[in-house]
Amino acid sequence: MNIPDFPTDYDFILKRIDAIDPISYGKTRNFIDGDVTYLSPYISRGVISTSFVLEKVLGKDVDPDSIKKFLQELCWREYWQQVWKAKGETINIDLKHEQSQVANQLIPKAIVDANTGIAAIDDAISNFYETGYLHNHVRMYIASIACNIGKSYWKHPAQWMYYHLLDGDWASNALSWQWVAGTFSNKKYVANQENINKYCHTSQSDTFLDVSYDNLPLVEKPKILEETTQLRLQTKLPKSDDLQLDSKLPTFIYNSYNLDPNWDTSVKANRILLLEPSHFEDYPVSEQSINFILNLKENIKDCQVFVGEFQELKETYHLKDIQYKEHPLNRHYEGKEIPRDWILDVEGYFPSFFKYWNKGKSQILK
Repeated sequence: MNIPDFPTDYDFILKRIDAIDPISYGKTRNFIDGDVTYLSPYISRGVISTSFVLEKVLGKDVDPDSIKKFLQELCWREYWQQVWKAKGETINIDLKHEQSQVANQLIPKAIVDANTGIAAIDDAISNFYETGYLHNHVRMYIASIACNIGKSYWKHPAQWMYYHLLDGDWASNALSWQWVAGTFSNKKYVANQENINKYCHTSQSDTFLDVSYDNLPLVEKPKILEETTQLRLQTKLPKSDDLQLDSKLPTFIYNSYNLDPNWDTSVKANRILLLEPSHFEDYPVSEQSINFILNLKENIKDCQVFVGEFQELKETYHLKDIQYKEHPLNRHYEGKEIPRDWILDVEGYFPSFFKYWNKGKSQILK
């Protein structure tokens, strides 16, 4: 399998965008070695936007109708964000249906230990701890094993995955887990060993998933998934910089979801990466993810780090003119909210992606 790396230099990110083959992406993206973009960590962290990627790809004089799958995947990310924007904290509970056949609120230890006995999954999890990346198809396999085979409630396993993901986007992660578990879809997602073999290029047999689809989900939990665990997920935050601020200048607030190095660079401003302990208590991430965020911050000229709450920053430094970018977790910020750069001009809650897509697709397709 491909073992991706994620350098944080902005010029490298631009080169990765230039290397996109959207037609090959559409044909191969479901395979573990498919021609995917490896841009998700940069999009999730707000270094680049989905709209920016689309503009660069269409700038190559590509017919939008010929790359519809690629366009849909960009819009899937926006769709998850729009659901979060509309539903708020309710995305943290079963959104459309209660998860059925729940046996525990934990996570199978075999998944955490990369010891499920399914070679493609175990290899992917082991690499995940090193790289902070999982192929999207593998994420679905893991979620299905945890929720629909291991009968764990989706929330804690979703938190485990989010914790280690460099591209941690809580909306995309949580709602994808809910989609697999049948709480944000009309049926549970299941995959058998034949499907895993096909897309992961393995030939394994005699696993608990080596059954026909008629027998999925399994009636009885496999023994390997019986033992569960409660993980203690904590974030190790850095120390604040000794801030040097000019109270006469506007202050631009960055955070782990907005690290755009091109945000109004012509404006002289205080630029602060705000890392709120309360945020990371609710949405903990690994030390690897924090280091990734701090390294991406280096693309932002004269950006300083403040570890503390928004109100503490505002009151301690007597900040008046504050600007920040729109995001569902920024609702407690005060100041001027800068709208996000969306591909589709479609607002409101849509119960499925394709209702959302059909509403706005004419904006990008002929």
